[in-house]
Amino acid sequence: MKTIDSQLYKYLIDHSTVITEEWLAAREKKSGSVYSADADQSIEQLLRKQNQLTNLTVASSLLEEQDTFEKQKKQWALEVAESRVASNTPIHEVQDALRAAREAYWHFVEKFVKLNKSKVTHEDILKWGVVIHKAFDELNIKFSEMYFDIMMNRLSAQQSLIEELGSPVIPITSSKGILPLVGDIDTMRAKSILEQIPKKCVEAGISHLFIDLSGVSIIDTMVAQQIFQIIQVLNLLGIKSTMTGIRPEIAQTAVQLGIDFSEIESFSSLQQILGKYSPEEFAE
Repeated sequence: MKTIDSQLYKYLIDHSTVITEEWLAAREKKSGSVYSADADQSIEQLLRKQNQLTNLTVASSLLEEQDTFEKQKKQWALEVAESRVASNTPIHEVQDALRAAREAYWHFVEKFVKLNKSKVTHEDILKWGVVIHKAFDELNIKFSEMYFDIMMNRLSAQQSLIEELGSPVIPITSSKGILPLVGDIDTMRAKSILEQIPKKCVEAGISHLFIDLSGVSIIDTMVAQQIFQIIQVLNLLGIKSTMTGIRPEIAQTAVQLGIDFSEIESFSSLQQILGKYSPEEFAE
């Protein structure tokens, strides 16, 4: 004979589709939200599929084998998190939708209790309340973890791209290249440049690098030291450095720090370099 827990489990599984339809029917119109009542059919189909997975996952918490719930919880959290990150859905909207899903789900638990008054005890109801609400809480937590991890990975990838674009070594001949630096350079960006530029020069076969600072407006003391270190590292690698576009305030900072750029070839602009070198000399 089936236990009352297994009977509830079967009832919820059998009514999973109906629970989903009740949840969808309770939606309101929310401009720009995937959970809006007027979302297009493709989004509604996705929500229907994912909510049924929610229902099945929570129902599995009623089983004695908790491994099933743990496995389905991870699958659910990953699928929903990837989907919501892709649609740029704020995490609070997902949590509100999960709250509504919990209400719809518990409504069917109440229906089961009414249909089985003679068999369901108060202890059963209290137990189901603890188990089912705990399951929804765990889904919320696991989803938040997955959402955070995916967003951090995305931000890390974007930051890497920004750093790559922010310090490009542009080959202009087979052995010469330009490093055009634009915008403010803080300590973190300077450190990134120090780590990346020597490697890029070696990989591109650059033996003479023109570091153009004409697009840089502010450099603090730490950054000035980092730039000097970049030039020293390049020198140890046999790569000549030439600085161009040094603004007066940057030069003053270097002097105040006692950083000696006197042995480093420098020009006021890239145009001045082109005027000094002949095409043949520049191509060497």
